[in-house]
Amino acid sequence: MNIVVLISGRGSNLQAIIKGIEEGLIKARISLVISNKKSAKGLEIAKRHGIKTVFINPKEFLSREEYDSKLIEVISKENPDLIVLAGYMRILSSKFIDTFEGKIVNIHPSLIPSFQGLNAQKQAIEFGAKFSGCTVHFVTKELDNGPIIIQAVVPVLPDDTEETLSNRILQYEHRVYPQAIKWISEGRVQVEGRKVIVKDAKYGTIPVNPSLEDF
Repeated sequence: MNIVVLISGRGSNLQAIIKGIEEGLIKARISLVISNKKSAKGLEIAKRHGIKTVFINPKEFLSREEYDSKLIEVISKENPDLIVLAGYMRILSSKFIDTFEGKIVNIHPSLIPSFQGLNAQKQAIEFGAKFSGCTVHFVTKELDNGPIIIQAVVPVLPDDTEETLSNRILQYEHRVYPQAIKWISEGRVQVEGRKVIVKDAKYGTIPVNPSLEDF
C-alpha cells in the first residue's frame, strides 16, 4: 500500500506510523510527506527515514481551493492508496475530498462526535467531561465527523491541564493510528454509510474499541 502523509507540526504520529512500517507490522510504504509549514519537525523525521518531502507554501496561493488544487496535482503523481492526515492543520476543500473520496483518514484528539474542531482537549476540560480520547476516522466534508474506524478512551483527571490531557491521549494516538492503517492495508476495513466494520477484529473492549492487535 502506498501512503502520502500530510503534516503541519512535530510529526509524532508520522513517527509512529514509520516505526510500524519499518518493524514490518504495516505492509506499506510512505512515498511522500507534505507540509504546509516549512518549520514542521515532521519533515526532518521523514528525511531521516529516507522519505521524500515537499513544503507547499499557502502564502503563494490566493485561496484554499487554489492551494488544494496544487496539493491534488502533487499527490496524484504518487498514485496513493491512502492519504493520512497526521496533525495537518488546514481544512481540506470539497474538491480535494471529492478527488480522493474514501482514501483519506485522520486522527482527532476526542471521542467524536464530542469536541470537534480545534483545541479538543481544552474543550473537554472546560466542559467538565470525565472521559475523552482519540478517534481515527475517514475524512468527509463535515469537519471531524467522518465514519469511525477505532476509538480509544482516556479519563480526564480533576487536575488535568490541556497539556497533561493531550499527552495522555497522544500515547493512544501512537497506537490506534498505526493499527487502523494496518487494517486498511490488509483490506479488512469495510464501510457502509457511517458504519465501519473491521473484519475479524475483536469488539467490545475497553479502553480501545475495536481491540488493538499489534500496537
